This record gives sequence, structure tokens and C-alpha cells, in this order.
Amino acid sequence: MAFILEVPANLLLRQHNLVSFSISRRSSPHYTCVSRKQSNFTHFSISATLNSPSIQSHMDHAHAVALPIMVNSCMGKMGQAVVEAGISAGLHIVPASFGIEKDAGKTVKVGGKDIQVHGPSDRETVLASVLEEYRNLIVVDFTVPNAVNDNAELYCKSGVPFVMGTTGGDRDRLYKTVEDAGIYAVISPQMGKQVVAFLAAMEIMAGQFPGAFSGYTLEVLESHQATKLDISGTAKAVISCFQKLGVSFDLDHIQLIRDRKQQMETLGVPEEHINGHAFHTYRLKSPDGTVSFEFQHNVCGRSIYAEGAIDAALFLSKKIQSKADKKIYDMIDVLREGSMR
Repeated sequence: MAFILEVPANLLLRQHNLVSFSISRRSSPHYTCVSRKQSNFTHFSISATLNSPSIQSHMDHAHAVALPIMVNSCMGKMGQAVVEAGISAGLHIVPASFGIEKDAGKTVKVGGKDIQVHGPSDRETVLASVLEEYRNLIVVDFTVPNAVNDNAELYCKSGVPFVMGTTGGDRDRLYKTVEDAGIYAVISPQMGKQVVAFLAAMEIMAGQFPGAFSGYTLEVLESHQATKLDISGTAKAVISCFQKLGVSFDLDHIQLIRDRKQQMETLGVPEEHINGHAFHTYRLKSPDGTVSFEFQHNVCGRSIYAEGAIDAALFLSKKIQSKADKKIYDMIDVLREGSMR
């Protein structure tokens, strides 16, 4: 691995155990070292064997720094949270983003970065241009449900790996599109790390104890900001687990709470998070009413999802580099691999 090491000459004598290398006047398939004096520093261009785990860790971090991500859509609060999380993680934020037609041509500043918004009619041209400049591009999609399939088809057509955090759309069609294209992707209705762990636990319970709650009734309350139009993908996933556990429940019976007053007074949503929260409650009751269970997860803000999306992008980059046979992943795969920062 070639790199530039700039250190005081006397430091090499004291810290020689960090890097093993040899100096030669001739070329070698294993190393080449060239030095020149400048002020009080000696510059070395070295192919070296790294002996220190801490150095390797820094080199791994350097890969993360170089990873470019394009976040669609940066006009939304979720997209902006992803940009901020990406900047915090040291990723390169591509200064272009997909948005709705009325926002086309606008520039949004997020985390000190100016990002140009492009409308639906320019998507293909813009993505091709971005991909030309950033060959190892990964897209993170937090747009709207009715754009899921069209966006995924464009990413696949262009050969761009992506993280799909947007819920809704035709999920069967989405998976088939990605599978047919052979594109690397992380697709998950839930990007929050701890909520993903909860979902994984629910899947394990459903798989190991099918029918354990047969005969029980289920009540589901799902509260989000008023701008969330569809049923939560997380709620659907949890309900699916309860169904495997023997509970009969129709998605039409989910209580979608979008009224501001009810959210604050009944569910206890803090006023400052009315426009960005996810409060879910699942209540189970036995046939005779003598036994009840309640599962609840309440999230204020968007940082938990944004950080998870960045973890997913880093995970996907590693899978691409290793040429992994598996192409389509979810956040449980990310969690199992220990790829959460």
C-alpha cells in the first residue's frame, strides 16, 4: 500500500516498530522507498507492511472518508439529517440531489454544504454526470413512497448501488428490479439501529415459537409527523411477526395517529418533536382478558435513522469491494456484521 509518511527524522529511530520497511536503490516487487530532505522533515514514499492495528484502523477510516454518497432528497428533513450524519462520519457528500419538480433548480445548504436540487425530468442525466465523476458512488434514498420504484429502476439501470430508506412503493417489484439487475443494495423499512435489533428479536421469537400467542388480540397505535402519508414499514414488520406468533390482525386496524393534540396529550409526544417522531405501541391481550403484553418503542428526532443509513452505506461499500456473492441486504444484515458505528 503506497502512502506518504512525513515525520521528523529522529522520530523514525524511536518509533520504528510501527512500520517495517527496507530502503533500496533498486526496484522491488515488495517495496520501493524514495526519500528527500525538506526543512526538518524527511518524506518517504513507501510500500510497507503495517504492523500496528491502530494504523490499519486509520487506513480503514481513510476509505470511509473517500466514499462519496448522493442523498435523495435533501429538501426533506430526513435527507438533511442523513447529510449531516454523513459529514460527521467523514464521507464526501455529492452536491446534487433529486427532488420534486417545484424544487428543481433550488440550492439547499446542509451542514455547510451547498447541494443543488434536480427535478424528476433531469434524474437520468444528473445521475449519469455524477457517476462519471464519482465512480464508487453510493446513493441513499429518502424520497417519497411513489418515487421508490422509479428511482430504484434508475439506480439499477445506471449500475449504482443504493440504500433504500424510503418506505412504501411496490416492494415485490422493488426486490425483483434489484435482483434482475444484480445491483448491490440495502433495502430496509427501518434504519434505526436499536429498532432494527428489536425487529431482529421479534423475528427470532416468531421463528422459534410460532403460534405462541394464538387467540390473543392485538391493538396497534402508530404516531408519526403529519407529513408521513403511509403506514410505517416498521409497524408492518412487527405485525408480521405477531401474525407468525398466531395473532390474527388486519393492517386496516392500525390506529394511525397524526393529530397534533392527540399526539401530545394521549401519547406524550414532546411538542418540539411533533414534526419528527415515531411512537409505536403494540398491545396483546389473552382471550379471557387476564393476561396482557405491551411492546413500545418511541423515537424523537431523525438522527437514529440517519446514522443507520450511513452505517448501511459503509457496509455496502465493503461488500462491493469484497465482491460478495450476496447482493441484496437489509439492516439486520448490517447489524449482524457489527457494522454499526
